[in-house]
This record gives sequence, C-alpha cells and structure tokens, in this order.
Amino acid sequence: MADAGWPGCSKSLKGVVLDMCGVLYDSGEGDGVALPGSVEAVKKLKASDLQLRFCTNETQATREKFVAKLQRLGFDICVSEVFSPAPAAVAVLKERGLKPHLLVYDGVLPEFDSVDKTNPNCVVIGDAAEKFSYQNLNEAFRVLINLEKPVLFSLGQGRYYKETDGLKLDVGVYMKALEYACDLKAEVIGKPSPMFFQSVLNDMGLQPSETLMIGDDLVNDVGGAQHCGMKGIQVRTGKYRLTDTSGTRSPAARVCQEEEENMALCEMSPA
Repeated sequence: MADAGWPGCSKSLKGVVLDMCGVLYDSGEGDGVALPGSVEAVKKLKASDLQLRFCTNETQATREKFVAKLQRLGFDICVSEVFSPAPAAVAVLKERGLKPHLLVYDGVLPEFDSVDKTNPNCVVIGDAAEKFSYQNLNEAFRVLINLEKPVLFSLGQGRYYKETDGLKLDVGVYMKALEYACDLKAEVIGKPSPMFFQSVLNDMGLQPSETLMIGDDLVNDVGGAQHCGMKGIQVRTGKYRLTDTSGTRSPAARVCQEEEENMALCEMSPA
C-alpha cells in the first residue's frame, strides 16, 4: 500500500533500483527515446549518497548491446550496474546441469553460448517478439511434453510492455500458454522473482528496507520488490494504465507523475 509517510520514509534509504524500459526510455525504432527528465534523474542519483542499480527484464539483446543503446541516449550507465534475466538463467542452467531449448530473441542468443544445448531437457523462453510463431511455440511444447520431468524457465512474466508505436505482448502471455498446454508451472527468472531482486540487494550489500524500486509495472516491478521487503514507486509512464490505481487493480505503490518527479526522485538524498 502507499506509504503515508512519504517522502519522510526516504530518509532511511541507501539504495535505489530503477527499471529501464518505460521508466528511463520507451523502446522502439532505432534506440527508442529517453523519457523527459530521466537522463538528468540518473545523473543526480549518481551524484548522491545513494547506491544505484538497474533491474530489467530486457531479453532482446545482450547486456553489452543494451547498455550501449542507453549510453547513446545519454545515460551514465555501465554493464556491471545492470541486472537482467539471461545471465541469471545461464547460472541456474549450469548449476542444475540442464540443457535448454531456447525460444528467445536472436539478439540475446550470445548470452547462452557457454551452455550445452544438445538433447535439451528444459525450455527457456524470453521476449521472442516475432519469433513467437505457432511453429516455434509448438516446437517448445513438444520438447516439454516429451520430457519425463519437464522444466520451463521464463525470463520474466510481464503481460505487455510499451514501445514508441504502442503496447506489445510480453513473454508472460506465451509462458501461460505453455504452462496450460503442458500442465506445469514455469520457473520465473527475472522480476518479480525474489531470487532476482535478492541478487541486486546482495550486490549493493543492502537490506530490503534500505532500498527503493522504481518501475512502471505494478506487479513485476513494484509488487515484486515489496514482496521482498523493499519500498516501491510506480511511475505514470511506459505501460502504466489508469486502471492500475483506479481500483480495478490493487494499488500496491505510490504513483508519481514521471515528468515532474523524475527530477524530484533525486532529492531523496543530498548530492
């Protein structure tokens, strides 16, 4: 629920975690576009006493290419500050000795170069965009249905996201289709997975109560963070819809006007 003590509760904060698409920029043709005030907000946060990390469910490019795009848009950001699902999935696959059948966007395939993919014994899906054809979904289904103990990993569970030309279906929609067809429950790697958020907290060396998550997704960004004990803010950009806070969905977070408060968010701690 919204914190009535805001912004007083911000005095205990030591770290901020930012979602990226829909909070810092809108993706789309070319590099997309930075949202008003977002570049300046990141600069001010970096100049403050707060630790800053970026937590994204982006699965259409490697972190290196994704960060390079954000740098071209003017953001002060480096690869080590960004947490995304694909590297986390690779770590899980290696730890459990699993060999994936991949249904992901071509741009993120290099993240899985170090993983054995012969005779797959699990399926990994990400935001495959136009790769989510009947043929490709059916191929993933056949891999799963023929396994004695099928395992499905999903690099997020978002319903939709926003690009410059409008809303687009996200990986969660296709994850649910495979869950239903195979009568199984996917393991989500990425937001809102508690393990994913904990990896960011561990990197900062902070407790959940000392950390704020800012995102445009009420369930995966804000709700996932709050479930881990972090504070949460939802911004009114990206995938935000009025129904997020009009009563048809649970208002899990304080909602901010992005253009006005992207700058104000930086005032939580003196520069």
